[in-house]
Amino acid sequence: MNKIRVFVAGHKGMVGSAIARKLEQVNDVEVITRDRGELDLINQSDVMGVFATEPIDQVYLAAAKVGGIHANNEYPAEFIYQNLMIQNNIIHAAHVTGVDKLLFLGSSCIYPKLAEQPMREDALLTGLLEPTNEPYAIAKIAGIKLCESYNRQYGRDYRSVMPTNLYGENDNFHLENSHVIPALMRRFHGAKLAGDKEVVVWGSGKPMREFLHVDDMAAACVYVMNLNKGAYQANTEAMLSHVNVGTGVDCTIREMAETMKKVVGFEGSIIFDASKPDGAPRKLMDVNRLAKLGWSCSIELEKGLARTYKWFLENKSLFRK
Repeated sequence: MNKIRVFVAGHKGMVGSAIARKLEQVNDVEVITRDRGELDLINQSDVMGVFATEPIDQVYLAAAKVGGIHANNEYPAEFIYQNLMIQNNIIHAAHVTGVDKLLFLGSSCIYPKLAEQPMREDALLTGLLEPTNEPYAIAKIAGIKLCESYNRQYGRDYRSVMPTNLYGENDNFHLENSHVIPALMRRFHGAKLAGDKEVVVWGSGKPMREFLHVDDMAAACVYVMNLNKGAYQANTEAMLSHVNVGTGVDCTIREMAETMKKVVGFEGSIIFDASKPDGAPRKLMDVNRLAKLGWSCSIELEKGLARTYKWFLENKSLFRK
């Protein structure tokens, strides 16, 4: 039996590694990867060389330059340039070498700063973006439109998914540059070990956020990639083809912090520092399109946090900063 050869770009990252793990469970799939030392995704000739020499049937484009608010503010040129180059090189090389199926992973930051909640796919390009990550968002929007353009002009089957806030194994647990779940997990863990009586959480705790475990994201990616083309096209539009991936349920930062406290086993108090910024009051994805395609998440927050904390404990020696 000939195996389906699937190239996962970004296989060392949180999402890419989860997709690779998911695909490795499928008997008729052979996962193809390249480390950074082997392949510079920003170099067009390098990327084209891999696609020209490796038989590839499908591509998951999970590679990206990512970072928090500080990094996005400090290095906007790198964020827009590198992300445009990575996706342009991979999508174009896939087309030139006859790869018909590709899945592009974007971000919820593609939607306007003041988008109506929950955010529907048709909110794209209806308003101004959040200034702090506009360069990154512009690159991701370009990736969606690049996929759509190859579909329209050449009949390719290139699809796009937009995840909500993700967490899980292989997340970034850096003390300064990580997102809210890994940052709080390290803080609660450190406080438990130190016997601290309290953990301080930035903001009022009132903002609402949606969190999706990365294994659910990987399952959704594989599901969407392998959907019948007719079913996918029947539930999307040629120039509005991306699909939101999330839980469709949000919680307050306070609720998430209380769940984190329980999972980690911290016995002190949680103090909310309302002098620190809250950010947007709510960020929730509308997942009706995904539901119509037949997929919904299965890992609820407490279970997902417990799985992530177990992984953190087994790998905490990797996180010295």
